[in-house]
Amino acid sequence: MFDVAIVGGGPAGLTAAIYSARYGLKTIVFETFEPVSQISMASKIENYPGFEGSGIELLERMKEQALKAGAEIKMEKIEKVLKKGDYFLLIGENEYEAKTVIIATGGKHRSAGFENEDLFLGKGISYCATCDGALYRGRNVVVYGSGKEAVSDAIYLHDIGCNVKLISRSPLRVEKAMIDEISKRRVEIIMNANLRRVEGKNKVERAIVFLRDKKEEIAIDCDAVFVAIGMRPATDLVAELGVERDSMGYIKVDREQRTNVPGVFAAGDCCNNPLKQVVTACGDGAIAAFSAYNFLKERE
Repeated sequence: MFDVAIVGGGPAGLTAAIYSARYGLKTIVFETFEPVSQISMASKIENYPGFEGSGIELLERMKEQALKAGAEIKMEKIEKVLKKGDYFLLIGENEYEAKTVIIATGGKHRSAGFENEDLFLGKGISYCATCDGALYRGRNVVVYGSGKEAVSDAIYLHDIGCNVKLISRSPLRVEKAMIDEISKRRVEIIMNANLRRVEGKNKVERAIVFLRDKKEEIAIDCDAVFVAIGMRPATDLVAELGVERDSMGYIKVDREQRTNVPGVFAAGDCCNNPLKQVVTACGDGAIAAFSAYNFLKERE
């Protein structure tokens, strides 16, 4: 029987583990390679205060801290979480009981499926303009997508000094105000186009785009391609538990990271939060652990 069971070994889950273990709570973290923590794919992090380096390096440091604090970390995928009397049952290869649960499963950015997408990941292919955009100031970048995320990324990248082209598979699916904003910046928009592949030697050097209206292929010289077609949160494991989620599958939480199910908290990219960054995930994790601690104290 654990005081706190944390599902997810990314920044949110590990921060929650550090805090809950330091509160003296018996804590276990379940990590898995599916979905892999998004931070592990970051070749360079420059926007986390006090740290510069790879995502893997930061993740390992967090893990060491959680273990030093007294948390247990187990490599096992939890498939579902159920209520069992006053406690919770976590089901994976084995079954575990816990008094509280923190869901920190994150999510997975949707891949676009073009040729060489995986090959150039971290070498010019990015799924996070906020994370990696500053690395490409003054350089040519492509944003690939048709919705709000793609337009927002294109505006952001333009405003920090990138030369941006937006490639959209369809007419833009955003409100007029956003179209006005991107038009004011004179960002070139190529619509009804498919990104077929990226090319380069050791990093992205060009994007090959098929123009469906003209039925021809063009090459766009660029240093980076930002894929912006959404994220899929990994929250199916709480479906039977009755945890409330929004239309996109993100877990709804209040300002104390509480879900609608007492004793269940959520943190990080699996939540309906406005900014999905390492620093905010860590903040969510700290708050979730504090809320779990208070919940247990109130039950004593």
